[in-house]
Amino acid sequence: MTAVPCGGSTPTPRLGASPQTPFLPGAGEQVLLVGLGNPGPRYAGNRHNAGFMVLDELAARVGGKFKAHRAGAEVLEGRLAGRRVVLAKPRSFMNLSGGPVAGTAKFFKIDPSGIVVVHDELDLPFGAIRLKLGGGDNGHNGLRSITKSLGTKDYFRVRFGIGRPPGRQDPADFVLKDFSSVERKELALEVDSCADAVEALVGKGLTAAQNAFHAQ
Repeated sequence: MTAVPCGGSTPTPRLGASPQTPFLPGAGEQVLLVGLGNPGPRYAGNRHNAGFMVLDELAARVGGKFKAHRAGAEVLEGRLAGRRVVLAKPRSFMNLSGGPVAGTAKFFKIDPSGIVVVHDELDLPFGAIRLKLGGGDNGHNGLRSITKSLGTKDYFRVRFGIGRPPGRQDPADFVLKDFSSVERKELALEVDSCADAVEALVGKGLTAAQNAFHAQ
């Protein structure tokens, strides 16, 4: 098996008054947006690839195409919500995401406080969106790898709910299955909403984004 399922209280960062005022403590203007998933067409529709799906939607908004980068990720540079952003999808399997993420951040000189990771979350119902700064990995091996490689858990996370498996189905198998036919009818809308949440985080800050999307 190539992937393992995912799933502290930290100070709330101040809101950015403008694109020149970072909402990420200690970060520069540029922000690294990371989507988690497994590479290749075999995994493209899997629940575990929700992060990739959201990054693809963000790429459509930014404009341009992902290109292979020597850090080990597919990368796209552009602007989102008035800020310079680097979009990145690791080319490694999920549980090795940390190397490409840390390498990309180092290349673009972006501190962990300027990193936003979008990932699937078992402990949220399908389509639910939650944003936070720091915290544990909740069993998500992609997050565990990133935390280890960065040497800190203090980066932003945008969690896309995929729900728990029915009955006794192994969560490790569940996340590596495609979304159900019922879920697929709503998937594009939910992915779009999650991309909206990322854009709100980038443009308005954590508190404003939480207020807008945690109420949904």
